[in-house]
Amino acid sequence: MARDMGPVLKKCRSLGLEPGFLGIDKKSNRSFARAGKKTSEYGLQLREKQKAKFIYGVLEKPFRNLFDRAQKMKGSTAGENLLTLLELRLDNVIFRMGFARTRAEARQIVDHKHVSVNGKTVNIPSYTVKAGDKIEIREKAKGAQRYKDILEVTGGRTVPSWLEADQETLSGTVKEVPTRDQIDVPVNEMLIVELYSK
Repeated sequence: MARDMGPVLKKCRSLGLEPGFLGIDKKSNRSFARAGKKTSEYGLQLREKQKAKFIYGVLEKPFRNLFDRAQKMKGSTAGENLLTLLELRLDNVIFRMGFARTRAEARQIVDHKHVSVNGKTVNIPSYTVKAGDKIEIREKAKGAQRYKDILEVTGGRTVPSWLEADQETLSGTVKEVPTRDQIDVPVNEMLIVELYSK
């Protein structure tokens, strides 16, 4: 499975991102200085795309496929649909519910068959959940020390209003499909749409 293994804090600096959006509580003391360089319009669009891909841990081809799906969806703009689809990925939902410290860890938890959706084991991190889906950590994994450690870190994390999570039973429900104002990622999705529509 292809993954981006580069230094996370360095990437955060270059994209102007707070590590907190990735579930990382480290702070970078160095600043990333673009010495007086003016970024072109294309550069700005590319940076927003890279930011979205980096936050959600999605590579170029699946990201492009998601964008194509977002364009065909009705109801909202392609950019908002794209962010909604990214939020509804199973690995992201596990992260948002506080059952993983980072999205990368959530992806691993799903890969290792620790997660069930509506009672069925799902090991595809990119699986798109729907409103009403019940998601839980499977019984045989619940007792693991790993989840006690995770909940110590994520216990104080706010669960988005479109999700419901029970830390005791390590289960939760997708109450509704999130709208743009419920998604707190610092990405200008319009620039991504402009980039792909060239």
